[in-house]
Amino acid sequence: MSAPLWTSAELRQATGGSCPEGLEIRSVGIDSRATGPGELFVALRDARDGHDFVADALSRGAAAALVDRDPPGVAAEAPLLRVGDTLAGLQALGAAARARSTARIAAITGSVGKTTTKEMLRHGLAALAPTHAAVASYNNQWGLPLTLARMPRDSAYGVLEIGMNHRGEIAPLARLAAPHVAAITTVEAAHIGHLGSLEEIAEEKADIMQGLAPGAPVVLPRDSSSFARLAGRAEAAGLRMVTFGADPAAEYRLLDYRGGAESGLATLSLRGETHALALAAPGRHLALNALAAIALAEALGADRAGFLAALTEFRPGAGRGGRVVLDLPGGSALLIDDSYNGQPPAMRAGLGVLGSQIPGPGGRRIAVLGDMRELGEHGPALHASLLPDVLAAADMVFCCGALMRGLYDALPENRRAAHRGSSDELAPLVRQAVRPGDVILVKGSLGSRMAVVVRALASAAQAGNAAPHEGAHS
Repeated sequence: MSAPLWTSAELRQATGGSCPEGLEIRSVGIDSRATGPGELFVALRDARDGHDFVADALSRGAAAALVDRDPPGVAAEAPLLRVGDTLAGLQALGAAARARSTARIAAITGSVGKTTTKEMLRHGLAALAPTHAAVASYNNQWGLPLTLARMPRDSAYGVLEIGMNHRGEIAPLARLAAPHVAAITTVEAAHIGHLGSLEEIAEEKADIMQGLAPGAPVVLPRDSSSFARLAGRAEAAGLRMVTFGADPAAEYRLLDYRGGAESGLATLSLRGETHALALAAPGRHLALNALAAIALAEALGADRAGFLAALTEFRPGAGRGGRVVLDLPGGSALLIDDSYNGQPPAMRAGLGVLGSQIPGPGGRRIAVLGDMRELGEHGPALHASLLPDVLAAADMVFCCGALMRGLYDALPENRRAAHRGSSDELAPLVRQAVRPGDVILVKGSLGSRMAVVVRALASAAQAGNAAPHEGAHS
């Protein structure tokens, strides 16, 4: 058996806490329902207090639990790693993991596209050498250190994602990650309700550079209206700029994109060398994500030919544009599950993919759209601005949430299917309306809970296709 991820001595040294001798930790987790043998269960506080689930985690085989108080229903002699604060303890464990790792590390942020770019980079690098990456969107004050704390000792590459909701959140995470290369995928109006302006969003995204050593590469979006601001920050930090995009000045450039219903073909210029890249999923935005991933991979020293070969097999996962065939009575329909991210650029990209689809006989292109969150006073106008994209893509439109009401009312009557205030109310209506031949896009901010609609459609299918789990970590 391989060496454990953490021993008792390493846990104590990393966190300054106390624990019994003889612990051998093989994984680290925060969800008691998913706990397995050898795991260190971290009792974080969020909507619920993780200490209330320590007994459950231990009963499921957890090797120990990281706690800062006596958990209920747990014996005094239970294997507990006691610290002053569990979040600080997890962050200390992440810092220790980063310090001991010899892996080449990339960190990615951006208004949209960061998770897909992270997954593309992970997919390509994993074909070349042992690669560790964040699961889902573990990119915040607990997600990033958890990802680091889980990093196997033999990882050759590490791929980290850094997100934010408010100003000042990215810099400490970037310093914790200490990447060899960082990337900013886009700067858009996401979270503008919290940050107030596109300029402040750009400054916050640029704070990822605080984790880089002078002379390190930073991958920047050459097409962005904020490029000059980002480039100024990179120059001031003494970093080496690497650019991607469709702009003629980009080092990693998209020369041409041709998309079909199920795939795409991109022509790329990679530092002056032309390559054709076949993508196993449609969307020009995926070609741009791929460019960022390629730039990151090469900055880490990865082999170009091997990475590109692996990239042709990449497909988006559940909630990120994953495609699910729904077996219905009388035929099948296609569900495009893009339910995780609903910011304006991502919404337009998803609608573009829907518009490229060819429904089956008697089928329709159906858009099921949830509110785009955290847009503040800009919300109504940004929702209204989607009207041309919706009209170009969808034959039938369902809308969910107060902000989407304005868009729904602006639609021609023959495109309106239904509007409801919540996904729980809307889901049964969508389920009843779907028929064989339809192509259904489900999209919205995570807070809109559009995964409820995805689950309703999946349950309507005779094959019972699985939908992504949605719920609070415990």
